[in-house]
Amino acid sequence: MNMDALATRYRAVRGLSEQLRAPLSAEDCQAQSMPDASPTKWHLAHTSWFFETFVLAAARTDYRPFDAAFRVLFNSYYQQVGAQHPRPQRGLLTRPSLDEVLAYRAHVDAALLAALQAGEARFAALAPVIELGLHHEQQHQELMLTDVKHLLAGNPLRPAYFPPLAVPPFENGGRGGISPLTLGADAGLRERDGRKIPPRPPFSKGGTGTAGNTWRAYDGGVWKIGHDGDGFAFDNESPRHAVLLEPFALATRLVTNGDFAAFIADGGYRRPELWLSDGWATLAERGWTAPLYWEARDGAWSEYTLAGLRELEEDAPVCHVSFYEAEAFATWAGARLPTEAEWEVAAAPRPVSGNFLDAGALHPRPAPDNGGDAAQLYGDTWEWTRSAYAPYPGYRPPAGALGEYNGKFMCNQLILRGGSCATPASHMRSTYRNFFPAAARWQFSGVRLAKDAG
Repeated sequence: MNMDALATRYRAVRGLSEQLRAPLSAEDCQAQSMPDASPTKWHLAHTSWFFETFVLAAARTDYRPFDAAFRVLFNSYYQQVGAQHPRPQRGLLTRPSLDEVLAYRAHVDAALLAALQAGEARFAALAPVIELGLHHEQQHQELMLTDVKHLLAGNPLRPAYFPPLAVPPFENGGRGGISPLTLGADAGLRERDGRKIPPRPPFSKGGTGTAGNTWRAYDGGVWKIGHDGDGFAFDNESPRHAVLLEPFALATRLVTNGDFAAFIADGGYRRPELWLSDGWATLAERGWTAPLYWEARDGAWSEYTLAGLRELEEDAPVCHVSFYEAEAFATWAGARLPTEAEWEVAAAPRPVSGNFLDAGALHPRPAPDNGGDAAQLYGDTWEWTRSAYAPYPGYRPPAGALGEYNGKFMCNQLILRGGSCATPASHMRSTYRNFFPAAARWQFSGVRLAKDAG
């Protein structure tokens, strides 16, 4: 990427972070709802810290930081850079103010863009680090949305992050309707395009499946997965390598709210035989009875969204479920979760398109009519796999502090694939490996079923 193109991309990515911050007050940007989440203000500062630390200070020995104290305050986990402020206490950083953080961003942007526009050789050599920093910021853009959703959902007022969502169009030209899900009962007929149609049948107990829940079969054999070196990728996506797969099948759509409501109605959260031991212990400890943000109100399910509280949409993909919940649902449905290799083999030939952040919905949408082929492989929700986050054969982390970006987290994490409605589209590719602990629920994480087809 030449310096002009890199500068253009830099402006676009950094500008989007400012747009995502715009609906929030200074108070919204300050608060931290749990240790796993960070305040919006911290995200804005940390992404600037990345460019200041790994680009500006690395390129210029005479570079003077905006504030020397920021080196500690906004370092996330880079031990080789130095000390960090404790993660659970980021919300206590009332100073610097939001205005000072925005001034910090402007300072970093001005210095870096001036160097790119001047074509300084030292910055040209750091172009791969700048590109890494931009994808790093895109990761934090998604975190800004998931973290602020968790924050606002804890407010009894259930405030909206932005105005209520318009009903999204289906890709086949229709209009999607919101049909409420009643507790333990059929939602009955609902209207779409002026027609009364029955609810989409859920996955049935025992996994026999029904109309609308078809399977797409894939051949077994030796397949190649992993990044091939063309274009940007994180280090954990390489090296490309061979995997041996048995024949398998994937469900042609994501598990829906209607599917998951049927699981709940059948005692899914009360039946230990469906759960992994750690999952059952976590359920008991945390009191889970439904996905995060689901609420029982007046005999029906509602869901908190970034547009506020609204009736649960039956055909939309279920989201904000943990790996444990995804695994329990798959067991109940007589299926399993896919491996990350199976997911990549299915997704790699397909264009990276779907309901991403760029679409503006900021919420999963019902699957389009895809003629029985796989849908929603990209966007809507991250898809849990049954694969542990581990290094590919031959993986070596990069030298220096940037080697701490991915490799040191390869323990006690599960892989998710495909991106979500909060992921920037230009950030996604078929080889992307996201990872979270099994109990994590605040991300837009959902479920696609798989089964053996041999």
